[in-house]
Amino acid sequence: MLITLEGIDGAGKSTLYEGLVSRLADLAPVFTKEPGSSLVNKAVRREIGANRDPFAEATLFVADHAAHLTQTVLPALEAKKLVISDRYSDSRFAYQQVSLAGIIPDPKAWLTAVHAGWSVRPDLTILLLIAPKTAMQRLAGRPGKEHFEDPAFLEEVQKRYLERAAEDPGRFLLIDAEQDPATILDFVEKSIRDRMSV
Repeated sequence: MLITLEGIDGAGKSTLYEGLVSRLADLAPVFTKEPGSSLVNKAVRREIGANRDPFAEATLFVADHAAHLTQTVLPALEAKKLVISDRYSDSRFAYQQVSLAGIIPDPKAWLTAVHAGWSVRPDLTILLLIAPKTAMQRLAGRPGKEHFEDPAFLEEVQKRYLERAAEDPGRFLLIDAEQDPATILDFVEKSIRDRMSV
């Protein structure tokens, strides 16, 4: 089973991810994240930091996703392991649809085409929702600010996430990320365990 954690920067994914590492230890899941492939992660990070070309950035993210699947996700799924990924392909459709607007004619169509036939659909996606203004307050003072961290940009990204959820409602679990982190962790842990028992 593949479970993914999604949401805009500052939504609390990292906190939730770290909490699940200890809470779900008895299930021996494979915890992973994107970008994270040793093959292209450094190039992705350089491109984000440089804020150079949105199309180059998008293609690097797709390359990272492909390597992540080959190196980590598919071997774990074939071994019948639970996989929990902090970000996955939905991040591409949310963030890159916004960053590629005006760069290519139809970012969603391009992203759909480039993922078709090889990317793996998650079984469950936990989507953390938060007001971009609140997210920015959480991010204030964090070192290494990325160009994604802009309230207007994040507002559009969250809209793209919600469009994804509306298109595939059976896969998405929407969470109010402005709740107490412990409450969120309790609920998500229970949701995952319930899904595993089906």
